[in-house]
Amino acid sequence: MKRHFASILSALGVLLVAFPALAETPARVEREVFRTFSPMMKWAFYIIAFATIGVFLFGAFKQYKKYMRGRAADRLSPLVPRLKDALGVIAAHSTLKKRDGFAGVAHFLVFWGFMVLLVGTTIVAIDEDMIQIALGPDAKILVGDFYLWFSLAMDLWGLLFIIGLLMMVVRRASFGLKKLEYDRVDLEAGEYDRSSYKKGDALFIWLLLFIAVSGFLIEGARIADNGPEFEKWSFVGWALAAAGSAVMNGETFFQVAWWSHVVAVFGFIAYLPNSKAMHVVTDVVSLVSVDKMAAIALPRAEDGTTGIKVTEDFSWRQLLAFDACTKCGRCHEACPARTTNAPLSPRDLILDLREHANRSAGLGEWLGFSRNAAEADAPIAGGYIKAETLWACTTCRACVEACPVGIEHVVDIVQMRRALIDQGQLDDQLQDALRGLDEKGNSFGESPRKRAKWAKALDFKIPDAQKEAVDFVWFVGDFASYNQACQDSTRNLAKILHKAGVSFGLLHKNEKSAGNDVRRVGEEGLFEVLVTDNMEQLAKCDFKRILTTDPHTYNTLVNEYPQFGGEYEVHHYSTLLLDLIREGTIELPNKLSGKVTYHDPCYLGRYNGIYDAPRDVVEACGATLVEMPRNRDNSFCCGAGGGRVWMPDPDSITERPSENRMNEAMTLGVESFIVACPKDMTMFADAVKTSGNEGKIIVRDLVDLVAEAMDLDSEDEASA
Repeated sequence: MKRHFASILSALGVLLVAFPALAETPARVEREVFRTFSPMMKWAFYIIAFATIGVFLFGAFKQYKKYMRGRAADRLSPLVPRLKDALGVIAAHSTLKKRDGFAGVAHFLVFWGFMVLLVGTTIVAIDEDMIQIALGPDAKILVGDFYLWFSLAMDLWGLLFIIGLLMMVVRRASFGLKKLEYDRVDLEAGEYDRSSYKKGDALFIWLLLFIAVSGFLIEGARIADNGPEFEKWSFVGWALAAAGSAVMNGETFFQVAWWSHVVAVFGFIAYLPNSKAMHVVTDVVSLVSVDKMAAIALPRAEDGTTGIKVTEDFSWRQLLAFDACTKCGRCHEACPARTTNAPLSPRDLILDLREHANRSAGLGEWLGFSRNAAEADAPIAGGYIKAETLWACTTCRACVEACPVGIEHVVDIVQMRRALIDQGQLDDQLQDALRGLDEKGNSFGESPRKRAKWAKALDFKIPDAQKEAVDFVWFVGDFASYNQACQDSTRNLAKILHKAGVSFGLLHKNEKSAGNDVRRVGEEGLFEVLVTDNMEQLAKCDFKRILTTDPHTYNTLVNEYPQFGGEYEVHHYSTLLLDLIREGTIELPNKLSGKVTYHDPCYLGRYNGIYDAPRDVVEACGATLVEMPRNRDNSFCCGAGGGRVWMPDPDSITERPSENRMNEAMTLGVESFIVACPKDMTMFADAVKTSGNEGKIIVRDLVDLVAEAMDLDSEDEASA
């Protein structure tokens, strides 16, 4: 894509060289803006301009009033660092070019072309309407060399602007991208109408194209009418004048082109607050006010709210973010729920919330409503937004990571789930899991005394961290403790740590679920109870660090316990194993062979940026790592997160996320599928069977590779 961009610039450079004697200019180089316009025509222009500004301000004020209906949110301080970060993202287009280079280049040309033309038009207005009025007609800034370079820049970026727009048109018309389609997974065809969105998209891009092209036609007509030699610096207009001088040379053509351009520009400005073009403003504010910890550390319900039930329960920032959505479909494409035909698309969710907010604010039908107005009277969570839509989310954060404008879908969903919990709209299986967590401290409903039962098969005793001083308190987690499919890996980690001489202990029966998934199903009250209980038990220990098996546990201990005063140094076992290998504390004499692939757990990768350590461990063990097509921050969720592991699959689902992922792995020709999360082990071990791949690939925990490379089984046999 960079080569294509360079080719465009090279071609433009050749085009410029083709115009000779650009430097030979007369003493007075300038341009008359209104040319032969009568005073009446000038007055007409200014009347229309001020009327347009009035319409724009009225529309913008109505949108501002809508945002102010939301709750307060401290999202603009510290302003300078936030603004600096946002401008860096905007300037580099770093979020737009990620995983869609063509769209990134196209939008780069459109955005910067638009900005240069906007700045240029502003300079013309200042020169014509301020400086000359204040200081006289000879007091111009658009004269001499400045005007020549100004003309060159405006033509260059105007041309790039058109190229970018045409790239967008071609992309939508010819690429067949599913993410740009408006079909819904949660509603039948007759239950919604997205035609207004399609018309709005078309109007937006064709209006901008008309503005750009008509601007060049005005320039060509002006130059065709005996334009001086210095106008060669306006190379596009000069070329148009040369090509169509017979048509363009005349006052009638100039007047028609000029007024058509002006009407289009003023129409765009007036339409902006009520159209897709609004993202020009809202995207900037959204990026400035973005929470980099969105979904990683969920907000507390400190004000006593029980989730999102009405528009006023959203914050002003959430309401603004709904308008920031450009319908690009990146979240729609990345979502595991939507991919497997569960009733959730993050894009459709945000658009529905936008429509609901607009209706609640009394904004007009011209904004484009795709659903029946009667639905807007229903409560948001469980009404306008169906409960099954909200429960379909795995909280994998792929939507948040993919969004180029900083929309925080998962936070919105969790806050609406809090309302569902408050209203009792939850599945029986989920209710049973929450009951077990409340009564027994684990989602299996097992006795706390059985939590460390897996350790009885070891030939050494693991210390009780509340009775002996240890370096690490090992927070094992529910699945690694109770699920038999995970217990062998749990024992292997204990053996490795023991052989490496690591000082570690358990909380035994006093460990409870860390609560990460409890919080993400919306049970904030139970989450806070679990946090309080675990912090009280940890306070009884003499330790330095916490070791976790489960990435979900790791995330909440690192990022959410500090909200309650729990500041700990926390390690996931993958990073500890790598440290021990590099230090030489763990030796790997039995180098492995064969090809394996590694699955990035959502809560280890996207949530906490741990990508390299597990891969380095795999390679240290000797196995050949073959990357999944979707890897690192683009990894595909197993489907267990956000409490989905406790819920039945939706009736509409065609393929579970874990099966989708396993089928992807089967294209690689690998022997083993490596995971670093007990929930992944559970989900993918089952998916091997249900996807028909049993006997073709083995799901293994990262720690099992290390145990094999250490030859622990041979040592166990020898000691026996």
